[in-house]
Amino acid sequence: MPEAGSGTSRNRSVNRRPEEEVIERRGPGRAQATDLLARFRKTAEPAAPKPAPADGAGARGVMEVAADIVARAARFLPGSTPDAETDLFDAGLSSVDAVELVSVMARELDVRVSLDDVFADARPRRLAQRWAAAAGLPTAVSDARPGAPSPSAPTAPSSNGSPSIAPVVVRASDGGADEDLEMILADLALADRLPFSRQADRVPPRRILLTGATGYLGSHLLLDLLRQSDAHVVCLVRAADDAAAERRLADALASFDQPWSSEVRRRVTVLAADLRQPRLGLSPEGWESLAQEIDAIVNVAAAVDFLRGYPSLRQTNVLGPLVLAELAMTGRPKPLHHISSVAVFNEVGIEKMGEDDPVAHIDRLVAGYDKSKWAAEAVLRRAREHGLTVTFLRPGAIGGHTRTGVYNPRDLSTGLIGAFSRYRTVPAFKFMNLAPVDWISKVAAAVVFDPTAWGQNYNVTGRAETLPELVKDMKLAGMNVRVANWRDWRDDLLQRHAADPVPELDFLVRILRSPTAMKLFEALMFGPEAGSERTETFVTRHRLPMAERYGAQAQLKAFERMAKDGVARLPSRDDPPYLSFRERTKGHVGPIGEDRDTKCRMALTLSIASMYQVVRHRKIDVRGEVTCERLHPEPLTVEAGEIWVRPDEGVPLRHGSDHPLLRYRLVLVDRDGGRWWLEGWKTARASRDFWKQTRTIEVTIGREGEPARLAGVVKVPGKSYVPDQIDGIRVDPRLSSQEQRLAKLAWLSWFFVQVGMGLAEPSLRVAAELLDLRRDAIDRDKDKLQRKIRKLMIKREQTR
Repeated sequence: MPEAGSGTSRNRSVNRRPEEEVIERRGPGRAQATDLLARFRKTAEPAAPKPAPADGAGARGVMEVAADIVARAARFLPGSTPDAETDLFDAGLSSVDAVELVSVMARELDVRVSLDDVFADARPRRLAQRWAAAAGLPTAVSDARPGAPSPSAPTAPSSNGSPSIAPVVVRASDGGADEDLEMILADLALADRLPFSRQADRVPPRRILLTGATGYLGSHLLLDLLRQSDAHVVCLVRAADDAAAERRLADALASFDQPWSSEVRRRVTVLAADLRQPRLGLSPEGWESLAQEIDAIVNVAAAVDFLRGYPSLRQTNVLGPLVLAELAMTGRPKPLHHISSVAVFNEVGIEKMGEDDPVAHIDRLVAGYDKSKWAAEAVLRRAREHGLTVTFLRPGAIGGHTRTGVYNPRDLSTGLIGAFSRYRTVPAFKFMNLAPVDWISKVAAAVVFDPTAWGQNYNVTGRAETLPELVKDMKLAGMNVRVANWRDWRDDLLQRHAADPVPELDFLVRILRSPTAMKLFEALMFGPEAGSERTETFVTRHRLPMAERYGAQAQLKAFERMAKDGVARLPSRDDPPYLSFRERTKGHVGPIGEDRDTKCRMALTLSIASMYQVVRHRKIDVRGEVTCERLHPEPLTVEAGEIWVRPDEGVPLRHGSDHPLLRYRLVLVDRDGGRWWLEGWKTARASRDFWKQTRTIEVTIGREGEPARLAGVVKVPGKSYVPDQIDGIRVDPRLSSQEQRLAKLAWLSWFFVQVGMGLAEPSLRVAAELLDLRRDAIDRDKDKLQRKIRKLMIKREQTR
């Protein structure tokens, strides 16, 4: 049965092996495409026609409806002039605009299509055909729009005598379900029009053309190309002119925490051009000049959207690389380094994903993005046969920067990590091929500058994440997650998001609601680990950082930024405590400046939600009760409370030798609703009573919004310290016994190191002052001695 909204039909009972062999086997192009499509059409059963509506939109033909859709879409595309064959997303339509366009079409035209239809193929003609097919109306249209080239039409030769690659408009004869395949086959045939050339000279490049520099990976790669050499980089940016292109690049670099300094500007030329246009939209002179001045091309540009269909993505993801291949083969041969993706392996049931293993079968790929990356590699492999030197660099999911924490808010891994942390459930998966952007960028730049590495395939996926490792990291971070099969996880996530929407995860939810998501995620969740033997050898030879698992430590900075932006959620005091223990104190308080005559006791429970909380913020959550008859006859409840460990790095608040160890801040509520505050300090001094210092708290207490009323000292009894705060540590019972021991050891190690540093600081400060032999210190001592002698002399004279 056809998958709803997918634009393709899947009859799994049909043997597709002959068709796969036709696709893999290179031939004259259209003749084989015709044979292949004929085989598909023989298997399709004609659907019974539906009765046509008597009036309304049904009275118009497909092209008339398409023209009406164009007119409505133009409202969302200021400055653009779309036609029936224009992909509306390429023209600038956003996902939000697509939702509104669907509503406008239904309300004003009585043309009802789903949002999935728009994402599958956003050309107005195809939207009209989908509507017509659903209404039982004829879907046939005229062969082509005026001036549109056909797949077999000759193209204008370039100035060097070779044909220029132009976009192709392809239509299935009935607008049917096999249009994706027909379009892919036509795109593959375009590679046969490329000129033949010799291999590129194996010398490091001095002037590099880079596409996609305004994107996440491209912006980092730009800076790594500059860091690893003294080469000049020409950045191709889509804009009205060069000045606007430069501004767009500068804004993009700033958004990813990348510099746009005078040195970067000196070594970068920004060129306004469009990868989707023949010859990049340049004049013949500009095209020839660019072909002569550059000596390498790095293609990072891509339309990354798991909802859009192949027809909507091909212009950028397939025809764009084909134009760059033509540029690389114009004039002096140049190497082309293409950033592909392990999405070319996203076939359910694939067993190997090695760098030289066969990619997936095209008819088994579901997402339009996967098909477009497959087709891009296919056309460039054909270009290799024409002499082009092509290098494929295939990242998997691209994680955040390990140092700056910058992440891609639209990467699938970002949405998944955010969902894991928010909803504390994880789908069962085998491997997650995920690596940080800074490592991928460094490796890719090194390949560009090493001629011996050109012409190969590299899986720059790092070391894959596994389910047990992910669950262990999240548990140790205070996020106990439940593992579910991915379909249950998906349903649970959609229900929770519907009940409590998180705008930052809307893009993930839209993907999960898509009809293609089931197959797409099945391929992602159960695919093998990407093999990267060649990449590992290359990294070792160039002494680059070895591929490491993108685990908790590596993604810490990115996770913090994701939490700050609302994508992820850090553990909080509302979560079950990761670790907790008791602290009991007793002492006396009294009015400020008077005797401390009132007993005061505190029975507190100290807890942390994760080790991240104390290592990063040095804070401990506090709950419990405070008993003090001067405040209220009955115990007061701790409504909110925190303890800072070595606040301000242990620096004393006033000049002196007393250093703060712990600072208590509690909000108290009595049984009558009265609100109070309590502030306490454990202080380290330059004396030998360390045991007493770690147990003594100086407290002040007052009503909310008023100054302190009471002050005093409470202490932890020596006999209860070890039983409560060491032996009495309770760890989340959901952790295994080994994980509980590790959690307890990690807490005690960190806490005692902090307390030890705090106790040592006052003594070290005194010792440093005693041993201060700096000239200015000696001079100060001499001045002090002279003043003392002068005072004694004056006193002696006065007594005579």
